[in-house]
Amino acid sequence: MPTTDELEQLLRGATLRVTRPRLAVLEAVHDHPHADTDAIIAASRARLGVVSHQAVYDVLRALTTAGLVRRIQPSGSVARYESRVGDNHHHVVCRSCGTIADVDCAVGDTPCLTATSDHGFAIDEAEVVYWGTCPACSTAAPS
Repeated sequence: MPTTDELEQLLRGATLRVTRPRLAVLEAVHDHPHADTDAIIAASRARLGVVSHQAVYDVLRALTTAGLVRRIQPSGSVARYESRVGDNHHHVVCRSCGTIADVDCAVGDTPCLTATSDHGFAIDEAEVVYWGTCPACSTAAPS
């Protein structure tokens, strides 16, 4: 987990003003990978006391636009946020409980970006989602 000084440097490096809500939301995303907006709001309120839903949504949008946070939304799930940006990683999602974990690309940095046909697009991102059952759900007794 980055220190407050490191988070402030990230914000300044992205030409964003350092504000208490931005620091709280960025810290919440770092502390809770793949958290949904409700969890980020709760974590931000635990740090600040009071912060509106709209303020958190606005901060998440600004952090995502600046590239400090990545927004993911697996099929059938609400949007989730993570601080792991700028690399080629994917996700595995539990079909039972919805747990999400990071999965490094199996074959290197950018082979996912080499499509068999790009149809003229300038491809800059590929989204791969693996689906399965997490260890906790796999060992749970069937009901």
